[in-house]
Amino acid sequence: MEDSHISTHSDDCDSHRPRTHPGSFPTGEAGKSNHPPAERIVDFLVSVVLPAGGTGERTGLQTPKQFCSFLGRPLISYTIQAFERVPWIQSIVVVVAKEYTDLMVGIIQRFQHKRVRVVPGGTTRHRSICNGVLALGDEQRPAAERPKVVIIHDAVRPFVEEDFLYKIAMAAKEQGAAGAIRPLVSTVIATTSEGYLDHSLERAKYRASEMPQGFTYDVISQAYWRCSESDFEFGTECLHLALQYCGTNAKLIEGPPTLWKVTYKRDLAAAESIIKETLSHSACVITGGSEQAAPLAHALQKAVGSLDMKLHVVPDLMGDNAGCFLKEWNFVKISVSQSCLSEMEAMLVALEAETQVLLHPVVIIWVHLSSTDEPRVAEPAAIMDLASAAKLRNILVYGIQLHQSKDSEHWERSVLRVAEIASALIRDRSAALVGQLFQA
Repeated sequence: MEDSHISTHSDDCDSHRPRTHPGSFPTGEAGKSNHPPAERIVDFLVSVVLPAGGTGERTGLQTPKQFCSFLGRPLISYTIQAFERVPWIQSIVVVVAKEYTDLMVGIIQRFQHKRVRVVPGGTTRHRSICNGVLALGDEQRPAAERPKVVIIHDAVRPFVEEDFLYKIAMAAKEQGAAGAIRPLVSTVIATTSEGYLDHSLERAKYRASEMPQGFTYDVISQAYWRCSESDFEFGTECLHLALQYCGTNAKLIEGPPTLWKVTYKRDLAAAESIIKETLSHSACVITGGSEQAAPLAHALQKAVGSLDMKLHVVPDLMGDNAGCFLKEWNFVKISVSQSCLSEMEAMLVALEAETQVLLHPVVIIWVHLSSTDEPRVAEPAAIMDLASAAKLRNILVYGIQLHQSKDSEHWERSVLRVAEIASALIRDRSAALVGQLFQA
């Protein structure tokens, strides 16, 4: 894990002519994208500022929403990961309230985030963003290493894709500023001081300003240099500062619906649901090369088709198949031997070598196929012990007992039952059910 540099100076932007921040960014390999590489050429430096100084008052929670966790990770970690996956982004600045600096540094270290720097925020949104922008242009950094474009994005908007970031970055370079917009969902009205309707806006003419927004470094730094104390205190729109103080009219780009912001407590549940759905599209089935396991694997592959899930069947996770550890978040291990926990232990050791288990919980479902001569219960205590230890490493282990039947109709029902149980376990990712042995 590379060190993240921390600035601990006072709230520079409160004085309107803030000092620059000392220090430099760590270097590191770009994160791998979940999408096939596209032919994108970004021949200029791009950095990101993530303001994360909000108190989360509207969520009604004591913990600011950017630090609220689901699936074992705080929300802000998901947002950082979204930018780490983009290979042409040079560095990420996270701006947090001073009292949460240590917490943020701990998150970066625990989840092994790269190219990230933490700086303290200010008393308002614009002061915090200003601190982040200035951190990118400190005097100790050679001019050639300063970004051409700065992307500003809310730390509580975790679902941003590389395609859209590319559009923002390119438009910002060409126009000086660019920002995401979305159609208004509700009609906007103005009220009188007595609480009556004054007038309404024609919804078709207006758009909601969203994040991300992009600027050339020169434009956004000059905008903050020239803006007023009132802007720092009450303003919220960076595009407006660029227009008012630099004469830069931003290019507006309609963004996808996924740019929504986690604002209320219910939004955290919605974000968790989206992450679970994203992780549940496919699974890898390992047969161990067994002639008995292969027919079951292919029967399961067919059964889950109606459950909107794809299964990839492999005999083992050796050689070329070892790539499944990097591509999949879900594994189904079919065993026909009662003494097969050693195979599960080997899988756990292999998974621990991959850092992806730090980012999302990995699901392993052990399916024990027993013959008519074998008892139906397969080492439940041993499975529970194994699963309890794996849970501490963010690996969720479950078991399913399946009895081989010569009755074809009964066998088809049992296979469908296994598919339904496995699908539900993968989609729910319930920590409470870890170690349970289900009967199909």
